[in-house]
Amino acid sequence: MKSLFNSLSIIAIVLFTLVSCTKDDIEPIGTSDKNNVSLEFDNLMGGQKIVLGSTTAKNAAGEDFTVTTLNYYVSNVSLKKVDGSSVEFKNQYFLVRQADATTLIQSLKDVPAADYKEVTFTIGVDSVKSISPVEERTGVLDPAGFTDDGMYWSWNSGYIFMKLEGTSSAVPANAAGVRKYQYHVGGFGGRTSATANNLRTVTLALPTTMTVRKSVAPTIHFVADIAKVFSGTTTLKLADAPVIMSPALATPIANNYKNMFIVDHVHND
Repeated sequence: MKSLFNSLSIIAIVLFTLVSCTKDDIEPIGTSDKNNVSLEFDNLMGGQKIVLGSTTAKNAAGEDFTVTTLNYYVSNVSLKKVDGSSVEFKNQYFLVRQADATTLIQSLKDVPAADYKEVTFTIGVDSVKSISPVEERTGVLDPAGFTDDGMYWSWNSGYIFMKLEGTSSAVPANAAGVRKYQYHVGGFGGRTSATANNLRTVTLALPTTMTVRKSVAPTIHFVADIAKVFSGTTTLKLADAPVIMSPALATPIANNYKNMFIVDHVHND
């Protein structure tokens, strides 16, 4: 009996110690505590890693395709706390470019310390920023930037929100003998008159609570399946329209690609 009592006492002490350690491990939140949150984008083609110009997949119409260029803007990130309130980050713009590995992980600056359950962002560049003075559009929003892979239409409707290019045997060969497709999606609603608005908002629940603390800078790992650009609201066939650059014609593409993102996991470290 004494042996049993001793064993139970030891178990109780161990449990108390574990609970105490757990409580001690929870970092208190200071009123001004902030940290950065990494946004990691993993772009796939039907579950395959993208090797530009090499990886081949099939779209919903059964057409094979490769990807030679993949760029898209992410902006207006908002994080919802577990208490239901939200924090918005309106002046942070990110350009994800598959050709540049350094852009696949972006840093959301100055996130208040809290516990978060949901993330929202816009694919594209909002109308306010699109028509702001050019001196206020620097970095990835510099219209003269990325001259070899431009993401701005001076002749059309501002920024290209997503650029997807590649090849497909379903597309007729051009003069150079290349079977190339080009999807350039832009259009924020028009400067002086109403035009197509292809800005799209994505809201995703976090699979686990994201814990931001003064000493904890988490990572949200997004997965984007590019094959979903061709399916969803509308099944798109490359054979029907291999080149789409008009904002009005690109609306079905925008409606599709807003659903290509998921949050795979969250790193709280």
